[in-house]
Amino acid sequence: MATTNTTAPLRAWVDSIGFIAPGLPDWPAACAVLRGEQAWLSAPGILPAPGLLPPAERRRASRVVKLALALGLEAATHAEADPATLATVFASSGADGHNCHALCEQLAGGDRQISPTRFHNSVHNAAAGYWGIATHAMQPCQVLCAFDASFGAGLLDGLAQVVSDCVPVLLIAYDSEYPQPLHAKRDTPDCGGVAMLLSPAPTAHSLAAIKLDPTDTAADRLSDAGLEGLRTAIPALRSLPLLKHLACGSAGTVVLDYLPPMQLRIDVQPC
Repeated sequence: MATTNTTAPLRAWVDSIGFIAPGLPDWPAACAVLRGEQAWLSAPGILPAPGLLPPAERRRASRVVKLALALGLEAATHAEADPATLATVFASSGADGHNCHALCEQLAGGDRQISPTRFHNSVHNAAAGYWGIATHAMQPCQVLCAFDASFGAGLLDGLAQVVSDCVPVLLIAYDSEYPQPLHAKRDTPDCGGVAMLLSPAPTAHSLAAIKLDPTDTAADRLSDAGLEGLRTAIPALRSLPLLKHLACGSAGTVVLDYLPPMQLRIDVQPC
């Protein structure tokens, strides 16, 4: 007897994007470069102050917390969405390298009394906790780590939630640098990341529909050497080939890095 595959495809609509990378402070700036309207110029990543946090939490916020909050809020603002109502997926290859460095440095010294604030900022889900404080979000939240495949893991999880629960999901993928000597082993050069608001149906803000399938085809590369360098150096920016299609409003298929030999093929159809 023939069987029918009833598994729903992993499909969603991208309603909005938040973006920060070296030389690219937000999504409009990234769009201009991805479209070829401006050249990419290397510059340190700029992290906005987390104005939504209370003053005490604002002072404690680390670079990855500032990065994740800025990305999520930019995406929510572009879609005119209330962050408190959104399910979220946070994905990072290693979370907060600066706090990890500080903890290792202190443990290697004579005084091993770790600050509770330093410790809670070092854990992988710290950014998600600060997001809840800043936005009063009470919706489901996932926090994932898959090393260099973390963006792909977050996208898979976000799309699965959109399909299974029929709710919008905000994906926030972010990475930051490690100081030396850890930097010699994990040479992410600077902070960078992307947020994407994924919806189960098209809205007035939708940029494109995307559909994800597994493949073993090699990941797409970018022709611009500077952008390709960002794609390979900052794990969250493995998203750049997909973002280029969204910035240009072009239909097509892109392949993103995941866990070899499995890669992710994304079909993009602009709205």
